[in-house]
Amino acid sequence: MPGEGEQLTGVSDNAYNLSSVLYHAAQGGTQYAKYIEDAEKEGYQELVEFFREVQEQDAQRAQKARDLLSSR
Repeated sequence: MPGEGEQLTGVSDNAYNLSSVLYHAAQGGTQYAKYIEDAEKEGYQELVEFFREVQEQDAQRAQKARDLLSSR
């Protein structure tokens, strides 16, 4: 039985949810580039490494969401 969101949009709730994760992970990746730049300018290597790690995690999350979307 379709959920309310699916009834309103014609897009399954799961596809919408995966798309949302993909969007936010991709958006986060671009934001982290700015954070990395700021930390580099101020010489905070620990923060640079942290933001790069988080950026990589979001890239992996985005790829997983893409894969799951394409398999549906």
